[in-house]
Amino acid sequence: MKRQDPLRGFRFLVEIDGLTSAGFLRVKGIQREVKHESFREGGVNDYEHKLVSQVSYPVVVLERGLAFNDLWQWAFDASEGNVTRKNVRIRLQNEAGERAWAWQLDWAIPVKWALSDFDANNSQVSMESLELAHHGLRRAG
Repeated sequence: MKRQDPLRGFRFLVEIDGLTSAGFLRVKGIQREVKHESFREGGVNDYEHKLVSQVSYPVVVLERGLAFNDLWQWAFDASEGNVTRKNVRIRLQNEAGERAWAWQLDWAIPVKWALSDFDANNSQVSMESLELAHHGLRRAG
């Protein structure tokens, strides 16, 4: 009998340490913002100088998912004060279930874990959201 993959219905897969640890239907917050300051020079009235100050990365929110025990344990350990930063890859799959695109969150830590209401009529989704704070974002292979 062929084994059914529980993550097949999810579009975004989460890999931690190279192992697939969860699947999610929605991802929010994959972005990078370069903060800048405006500086006006005396006698120059037609533009402002834009000075770059720093780059910031908001929290990434993974919604409506199913996670394996390693992801749960990592989030639980962080809530107990045993914080371990890990590189996390978020992989987008196309309609055929093939890898299409991936992003890597550098030095991520789980900062919020929320379960959905339990409903016996809908057994596919068991986690409502997971939030990851991180140090950087880049495209992954």
